[in-house]
Amino acid sequence: MFIVENYELAVVLCWMTMLCWGSWGNTQKLAAKTWRYELFYWDYVIGILLFSLILGLTLGSYGEAGRRFIQDLQQVSAENVQSAFIGGIIFNASNILLSASVSLAGISVAFPIGVGLALVLGVFINYFTMPKGDPVILFSGVLLIVLAIVFNGVASHKVSKASGQNSRKKGIVIAICAGILMAFFYRFVAAAMDLENLESPTAGMMTPYSALFVFAIGIFASNFLFNTLVMKKPFTGEPVNYSQYFKGSFSTHLVGILGGIIWALGTACNYIAAGKAGAAISYALGQGATMVAALWGVFIWKEFKGASRFTRLLLTLMLILFISGLALIIVSGGN
Repeated sequence: MFIVENYELAVVLCWMTMLCWGSWGNTQKLAAKTWRYELFYWDYVIGILLFSLILGLTLGSYGEAGRRFIQDLQQVSAENVQSAFIGGIIFNASNILLSASVSLAGISVAFPIGVGLALVLGVFINYFTMPKGDPVILFSGVLLIVLAIVFNGVASHKVSKASGQNSRKKGIVIAICAGILMAFFYRFVAAAMDLENLESPTAGMMTPYSALFVFAIGIFASNFLFNTLVMKKPFTGEPVNYSQYFKGSFSTHLVGILGGIIWALGTACNYIAAGKAGAAISYALGQGATMVAALWGVFIWKEFKGASRFTRLLLTLMLILFISGLALIIVSGGN
């Protein structure tokens, strides 16, 4: 299987994670013109599952180092399968809420608040599970990101107040719930992998490729419960049903599948990099997707169009703080 050999490449892959995790929301925005997010989300989950399988059969089975994908799945213990599967369930619950928040408040609000909160809580959880990196520098970076989240929330509140968009307020509350849940999924997946010895993984544990596949199965299986509930009891609008899903055009379904592939590519890069970067650092850099999503929302989707000068200043400060926080997180891994 393909293995990352140095910290520098691990950081590059974490940046790939950031770009992918921060960009998949664009496919939801594109689909939203004709497609409810609950229906989009089924295609998104299918895309994640397909990509995880294809990646395992290609890069996960490449070369002589480590265990090949199928071989790894055959030897993994039930405990570690359960751990990665639970991670998929937790992630799916949080991500459905995040998608709901995007539909209500936009990606420039949902991602910085929801994913930013997940970053802050997740770094603490993952660091104390698997300490790696300078804690002072790492948590200083986290503090800057907390301030960025606060500035984004204030900016969004001002826009909501000025425009009378109550949906933004509801979207913020849902994003906070999504962020709290999202902070916990990563440690379950990381616990199932032997990140310290990818060349010769411990018996019963998984490589990143098989862990991603089991994680994706957890997402797909839990979607029959979570997304069905959201379809019947949506946060906004009328209920939707499965007959509407099957009436969607091929191109519409393809947009959702593409969104899942983009997210899964970012996740694969993150898991592969975690061995060299450490779980806390790779997770934190990946969740820098909040900055990427905010840029898409502000400059491409014009979600703060017509905002006051003070609101634009808050958004500028948010981006500066995010970039500074991420820079400190990268530096912490080199110490």
